[in-house]
Amino acid sequence: MMRVLPLIFLTLAVPGSALAASEPASPTLAPAERAHGAVGKRLEPGANSFTAAQVRARLAEMGFPEVVDLHLDGQGIWRGRAQHAGRTLSVGMDYRGEVAAE
Repeated sequence: MMRVLPLIFLTLAVPGSALAASEPASPTLAPAERAHGAVGKRLEPGANSFTAAQVRARLAEMGFPEVVDLHLDGQGIWRGRAQHAGRTLSVGMDYRGEVAAE
């Protein structure tokens, strides 16, 4: 009984925030690891360092495996056309890797 009392006292004396701090928190993702590029995002102009091959790979990940007329416009946005669900859409990718289709 004497051994249990100090443990009970310690449990009551430790604030709840200290107990919560010992629990593992959900991991934080680096910006490059975050899911981004959901189709429909607004594309922002900027200095784009992606290559055409990288853009094609990213667009393929987003559901546009075959892109034609891919070019970098004057605002730093990669633009092209792609088939999706039987429709031809205009697709684009900005310097952040965000993808848009319309």
